[in-house]
Amino acid sequence: MEKKIIAVVGATGSQGGGLARAALADQSGEFGIRALTRDVTSARAQELAALGAELVEVDIRDEAALTKALDGAHGAFLMTNFWEHQSPEQEKQDAATMARAAKAAGVDHAIWSTLEDTRDHIPLDDDRMPTLMGTYKVPHFDAKAEADQVFVDAGVPTTFLRTTFYWENLLSLLAPQRGEDGKLVLAMAMADSKLAGVASEDIGKTAYGIFKRGGELIGQTVSLAGEHLTGAEMAATLSDALGEDVVYVAVPFDTLRAQPFPAAVEFGNMFQYYAEVPEFNAARDVDFARGLNPELQTFQQWLENNKGALTGA
Repeated sequence: MEKKIIAVVGATGSQGGGLARAALADQSGEFGIRALTRDVTSARAQELAALGAELVEVDIRDEAALTKALDGAHGAFLMTNFWEHQSPEQEKQDAATMARAAKAAGVDHAIWSTLEDTRDHIPLDDDRMPTLMGTYKVPHFDAKAEADQVFVDAGVPTTFLRTTFYWENLLSLLAPQRGEDGKLVLAMAMADSKLAGVASEDIGKTAYGIFKRGGELIGQTVSLAGEHLTGAEMAATLSDALGEDVVYVAVPFDTLRAQPFPAAVEFGNMFQYYAEVPEFNAARDVDFARGLNPELQTFQQWLENNKGALTGA
């Protein structure tokens, strides 16, 4: 039987790649993968081709080309990478282009990778955190949330998949650092609150689970987490995985905002939102997510799978 096609934007990245690999590994499944990428010659694209994916080279900002790339697809996984440009306006324009292309191509089911609007809980006049660009509290959240409406307005049958903190951040910006006393320190601006985290691969795997449900979740919002853990709980799990003590240090939000790297203020606002808005975690039912993705990883499982990257081994 001919398989239904899921066209995947960002197929060579972590989210889209997770979906593509899950579908391609499901030999008896009803879906095939059309991997949309800007470079079909890249190593990651070629790996997907070797697994059976159809490769299509396309820029998501070329609406005519994107519409053609989506033509004949049953489903489409649509996402943007805010950090490539750090422009909320570009984010919204890209989403609108994808929505129009999906509508024109007649896609039966789109999944839009999105986030909450932080201003619903921390309005612009709330001085707990600074307002950025005159319009946003956490631009990469708020712009994605605003873009939800373009899919509704375009009449695209859409499931809104709200993501969360990637545990992969612990392999880069938030990697545990060795202090002057020789102990490893996990420093995060989370106070004593629980952080909803997820393995980035599991975002795509959960999207695949949504597609497998047929149209059941069209028009619905699915908010994702693999586990909810405090910084202290994450440090304890890291200690067990690494075989040495890891100490959690709660960084003040203003201290993070004052750091000299790009987007430090936005990151400080984001972590304050994570820590001070309980509705964010409440929306993320781990059991529901595991029903969509039975392989959903706990933090401990993710650490076991990524121990080499953590230790440099």
